[in-house]
Amino acid sequence: MNHNPTKIVFFAANPNDTDRLAIDREFNEIKQLLSLSAHRDNFILNYSPATGDDDLQQQLLDFSPDIVHFSGHGEQDGLYFQDRSNETLFIHQNSLTDFFKLFAGRIKCVLLNACNSEPQAQAIAQHLDYVIGMNAPIGDKAAVIFAKGFYRALFSGESIESAYKFGCSAIDLAGINEFQTPILARKATHQRSENTSISMANIEEPEGQVPIDSSFYVERFPIERDCYQTIENPYALIRIKAPKQMGKTSLLSRVLNHAESSGKQRIAVLSFQEADSEIFSSLDVLLQWFCAATADCLGMDENLETYWKGVLGAKSKASNYFQKYLLKDGPLTLGLDEVDVVFQHTEIASDCLGLLRAWHEKSKNHPVWKNLRMVITHSQEVYIPLHLNQSPFNVGLPIELPEFNREQITSLMQKHGLNLSEQELNQFIKMVDGHPYLVRLGFYQIAKQQLTLERFLAIAPTEEGLYRDHLRRHILNIEDAGLSQVTAEVMHSDEPVLISSGDAFKLKSLGIVRRRGNMIEPLCDLYRLYFQNRL
Repeated sequence: MNHNPTKIVFFAANPNDTDRLAIDREFNEIKQLLSLSAHRDNFILNYSPATGDDDLQQQLLDFSPDIVHFSGHGEQDGLYFQDRSNETLFIHQNSLTDFFKLFAGRIKCVLLNACNSEPQAQAIAQHLDYVIGMNAPIGDKAAVIFAKGFYRALFSGESIESAYKFGCSAIDLAGINEFQTPILARKATHQRSENTSISMANIEEPEGQVPIDSSFYVERFPIERDCYQTIENPYALIRIKAPKQMGKTSLLSRVLNHAESSGKQRIAVLSFQEADSEIFSSLDVLLQWFCAATADCLGMDENLETYWKGVLGAKSKASNYFQKYLLKDGPLTLGLDEVDVVFQHTEIASDCLGLLRAWHEKSKNHPVWKNLRMVITHSQEVYIPLHLNQSPFNVGLPIELPEFNREQITSLMQKHGLNLSEQELNQFIKMVDGHPYLVRLGFYQIAKQQLTLERFLAIAPTEEGLYRDHLRRHILNIEDAGLSQVTAEVMHSDEPVLISSGDAFKLKSLGIVRRRGNMIEPLCDLYRLYFQNRL
């Protein structure tokens, strides 16, 4: 037997007032893997059910584990343990970090198998070599599979870094789309970058769409992969939804570029923002513009007079125009950007959007219509009353762009020639979260040495700061939508707030809040502090 076996303690916590988790199953799976391992004598596994604060201290002091495993519920600012009555005992991230700091040099790895535990992992990793957390909610099945993959590799002699990769791979092999949820945080070095090879002149200014060839575009895997695979299929429909300045148009351009690079698809891109206001005066005028603009993108003559005559309605004429004129020459991928503009014209929006759905349905059966593929972007929830079978917003591949995660933020930081310490990066993320535009603009200003991080944090949520135009636009949108009172309620609260589902959808569409179950809270300190002062 190994005289210095690796000691693992498994802490379980599932208070009576929380949703049931498959914790017993998770531990038993790990226990069975150890019993079957040829290296079982090299490990000791200890189990601590219904863990409270006393149990946490006692086990670490008495057992002196090398690896600490926690399975239970988590939030971004802490973990849920159990009190003496088996009810919830919430331990804040700061308290956990200070506690594990006491075991620096003794504990090698902590695995936090709990939802939204990445912030705790990053904080604890300031003091321990390896900490694994989850960057989003994780389902029971994925959590158990990750644990099995991790320990199967560990019990076979793999390193912690390798075992982490095996755990992620196990989720992927099981066909569960959560294999990027686990993250591995390593002990921070807190060293400033010595890389001065990045020229300030080469740092791209964050303005509008990120160019196709830009190194500052950050992929949000597996979104790009899924879009590229989908657009290659006949009758593809991709719906990209996110608040403004989240990267919808940048993703749209890459999907269309991928389609065009195959050499088999013609591309037409229409932005409804470019349409004159009189275009929306009637459905007939809008559809004429739609058809003519598509033909223009393809370098074809408008030829409207041939198809826009007779007693048929505007939708039938537009359908004939596409079927007999635009689609007859092969696959056509249609990019429709800023479809929100149509939402504002309720008298024609239902017919226009219903037509897109009808075309998609035709493409499933009609040989010519199979040539049509569509990519639609919009920012807002769809409040137009559309019949379930007439809406283009409940079919196809739905893509809702998330904020950047910590790994993606770190990658973007490095592309700007910066290397903030863990503490500095935590302060930056606390201010702007992972909002792509806010992150890029902040890094750009700091990299250009127009702001120090300290100055950035001080003025960001004010009219003096670099986000003033962004924040003013939000104030106007909030006032126009009659959301001032509910926004103030959310921003002034220290806890997540329950508001009407309609208001929640509208605030989420603006991109200034995040969901906590059925509750709503500010996305980041930038919005919290600014709106507290203005509303």
